[in-house]
Amino acid sequence: MSDAWVLATTPELTMLTATLILAFVHVFLPAAGRTMVNGIGWNAGPRDGAPARPGVITQRLERAQANLWETLPLFIGAVLIAHVTGEEGPLTFWGTQAFFWSRLIYIPIYALGIPFVRSVVWLVAMGGLVAIFTAILT
Repeated sequence: MSDAWVLATTPELTMLTATLILAFVHVFLPAAGRTMVNGIGWNAGPRDGAPARPGVITQRLERAQANLWETLPLFIGAVLIAHVTGEEGPLTFWGTQAFFWSRLIYIPIYALGIPFVRSVVWLVAMGGLVAIFTAILT
């Protein structure tokens, strides 16, 4: 790792990287559930025919993944705009923290089907986005 990279890294970019790794994990969680139901042969093959319906937890993980995909481009864009424009500060720091940690704990909460708490956790993540947007616009 070059010294220039170390100096250019901010907590916000670190949280962006962590969120992208989390998004990568989101790909594999429901995929593992579908493979358990349909078998590795189906997963590795041409996937002709309709797959068996995945279990309820896998379906929830698919919805959690889709939910992240809806807001991930906004998060990526906001963090990068804040970084490029030099608007990083307390709002972007806490906004990126809120977004990442909320999205991380959202996975098991959604998979377990815990109502209301899931919505609160989602709102905290959205609050993180709002904080980043506010830092950029003020």
